[in-house]
Amino acid sequence: MKTRVVIADDEPLARERLRDLLAADPHVVVVGESADGDEAVNVVRTLAPDLLFLDVQMPGCDGFEVLRRLEPGQLPLTIFVTAYDRYALQAFEVHAVDYLLKPFDTERFRTALARAQERLRHDRSHEFRDSLLAVLGKSPEGPKPPERIAIKSGEGIVFLRTEEIEWVEAAGNFVRFHCSGGKAWLHRETMNGLEARLDAERFVRIHRSTIINIEAVKELQPLFHGDYVVLLRDGAELTLSRSYRPRLQKFFGNSL
Repeated sequence: MKTRVVIADDEPLARERLRDLLAADPHVVVVGESADGDEAVNVVRTLAPDLLFLDVQMPGCDGFEVLRRLEPGQLPLTIFVTAYDRYALQAFEVHAVDYLLKPFDTERFRTALARAQERLRHDRSHEFRDSLLAVLGKSPEGPKPPERIAIKSGEGIVFLRTEEIEWVEAAGNFVRFHCSGGKAWLHRETMNGLEARLDAERFVRIHRSTIINIEAVKELQPLFHGDYVVLLRDGAELTLSRSYRPRLQKFFGNSL
């Protein structure tokens, strides 16, 4: 049986190189490709590959979100492909078979492919799925919000408990976590991606650049035209935009 492979990468040259490298192995067949995250989800759902070469940064949704949007039975073995070594940490967090840091050489590619094929030969793909589901928090009832977020800090990794987060602000291509005790951490992630991961029963977005922990709210003060100032217990004064007001009303009801 040949290993059925899907390539998901928004760069045509990158897809072409992977095709060429895979063509050298007679035990592999490329059954599909995609150039963005949304398309990758559909291709994997339709073709059910054994192995997925998955770029991290793509239009539509990133590689990690691609995996979150797949059902448990649809998850193939995954090798991440990225030009940024900072994503290696996340790749290991989701128990990827391997990751390839662009530009990679032929030998490094062969090592990653051999590792995946070894798992498939011994029918160990279920180990990857079980580990991945545990990390992504998938269950029949739906995704489970993370209790900790891994943040790269210097040469090490800080595991930040989400209950410690008071509020989050956008900072360019990063988000800044403001935590209890006056601590702050910078983390590379989009606000949309973070909002989707956090517990919706605890965290709410009040502005396009601000997410707050409901338990950190001390007071709400009305402004003009339906806007509010949100006062937090750490002394922060944040603006609740009128367009985000309905999100906060589910916690405070008609009092808002």
